Amino acid sequence: MTSPLPRPKGRLARIDQSRTAETALRLLDESGLESLTMRRLADAMGVQAGALYRYFATKQDLLTAMAERMLADIPASAANGPGAAGDWSERLTGLARAMRTALLARRDGARVFAGTHSDGAHTLGFADALTGVLRAAGFSDEDAARALMAVISFTVGLTLEEQAVLQPGPANPERLRRAVSPERFPHLAATLPTLASTDFTAHFEFGLRLIIQGLYVLPRDRP
Repeated sequence: MTSPLPRPKGRLARIDQSRTAETALRLLDESGLESLTMRRLADAMGVQAGALYRYFATKQDLLTAMAERMLADIPASAANGPGAAGDWSERLTGLARAMRTALLARRDGARVFAGTHSDGAHTLGFADALTGVLRAAGFSDEDAARALMAVISFTVGLTLEEQAVLQPGPANPERLRRAVSPERFPHLAATLPTLASTDFTAHFEFGLRLIIQGLYVLPRDRP
């Protein structure tokens, strides 16, 4: 059970967006998204629930701030790893991997991030870095923008599936194994070892390679 943060006697607890988002992420790690409520967050911070609405009009606003804070954990070096000087695909891969790592670092991290549209510095900085890699590689602005959306959507979507599968619940791969019979679904049965695998790193790397290979066929104004 989460205990309220310490508060000096006789004084109101100081709250701000950053501290509130950090506390919400701590509660998320402890109990998951379903248990995260504005009242529970207020209790953990030692304030009245109404005080939070000064900064977050809705829970969705809170989730957006949490998503923004998660991307703060992406190191600035993510776009400048091995091959950064000459290989745009390695830089793009590094950014996508860093985003996945940031989402996996938090319980239900992908669920929090999905559907948010933060305009904070960390979110926009990540998107700008990825788009910059593509534009510097010679992709048109339109293709760079759509590639950005494809990479983020794939990363968030697969991480969402990964976090669901690895928690107890209806997404357990054993249900798929029991449901797929060779007589009724021969093609699924043949590929079941991969379909029911929980090696999501392999799934992620495969899907990311497909995206990158698809980008290689697009026209660019430089090799």
